[in-house]
Amino acid sequence: MDSSTSDKVFAALEMLRIELPSWGFANTGTRFGKFIQPAAATTTEEKFSDAGQVHLLTGVCPTVALHVLWDCPEGVQSTDEIKLYASRHGVLSGSINPNLFQDQEYKYGSFGNPDESVRLRALRHTKDSIEIAHRLKSRDISFWFADGSNYPGTANIRQRKQWFEEALREAHRALSPDQRMLVEYKPFEPAFYHTDIADWGMALLLSRAAGPQAKVLVDTGHHYAAQNIEQVVAWLLSEEMLGGFHFNDRRYADDDLTMGSIDPYQVFRIFHEIRFFEWETGQRADIAYMVDQSHNLKGKIEAMIQTVTMAQQLFAKAALVDGKKLAAAQKGLRSGRRRVSAAGCFRNRCSRRDSGLESF
Repeated sequence: MDSSTSDKVFAALEMLRIELPSWGFANTGTRFGKFIQPAAATTTEEKFSDAGQVHLLTGVCPTVALHVLWDCPEGVQSTDEIKLYASRHGVLSGSINPNLFQDQEYKYGSFGNPDESVRLRALRHTKDSIEIAHRLKSRDISFWFADGSNYPGTANIRQRKQWFEEALREAHRALSPDQRMLVEYKPFEPAFYHTDIADWGMALLLSRAAGPQAKVLVDTGHHYAAQNIEQVVAWLLSEEMLGGFHFNDRRYADDDLTMGSIDPYQVFRIFHEIRFFEWETGQRADIAYMVDQSHNLKGKIEAMIQTVTMAQQLFAKAALVDGKKLAAAQKGLRSGRRRVSAAGCFRNRCSRRDSGLESF
């Protein structure tokens, strides 16, 4: 790899920052039980400490995503302690995640709950979360909703959509000018008949209904097995609605495995769509890259480091694709030779041998 190519890769890597999830350092499990690991974080400060170690070793993880219920036990009053932890361990607070699924009141939903008092409670918690973000100087408030139903006829789907629009619009009004609202989607689980925000199109429409500071958050595990995630990414980029990622890997559904452990080529294709968009438009995509994984068997810190270094490697490989050559090849696709050229220009860069990344 010549010096100009090396410079291109290093320049791309200098822009890559990855946010770590506080909950990824704590004991986690499945619906069948929780597995306890020695030295897993049990307090918010221990989570900051573990995240600080990952940042110390990788240099690209300066922020920690916080979950309000799990990391801010005193709500807004927890922010002073969190600032102290951030200063002590060398990592800042990142995106703030309201909890709109765990309390018993949310059995039938949060923003989509047929009980108005529960919807108002969820909205108050959301506004408190936005205030926490404001005090911690966190830009992004990330929303994932478990709302849905398990049986046909038990929910008015259109009415629930309207309630979501109203609540998200009201939450958007509470944002400061420099904050964003990221709306995540998931096709199923815990709801199994219908989920109120089941795919990227629903998340996009609700984000637009909320206001201009709302964008879509893509969790790579929140798709059907055969879905083309990079096409979703390309469409959201085209619509200027891609706000961020929750990165993980999966074999079947929302498995929350370490990135690239099952299909690293998929993440490369996602990164390529982002890099190609930036090359074509001449502008940097404003995307928050975050990890969302559950390490039940692997060591917590080791798994995070493994994910971050895999992300760096795949991002570097995507940076090696020559946008000009690829665009030229795509324009001549009526020729069989051109079709092979375009595919080769793209895929060969994901090969470790061809990319020259063995020198890194």
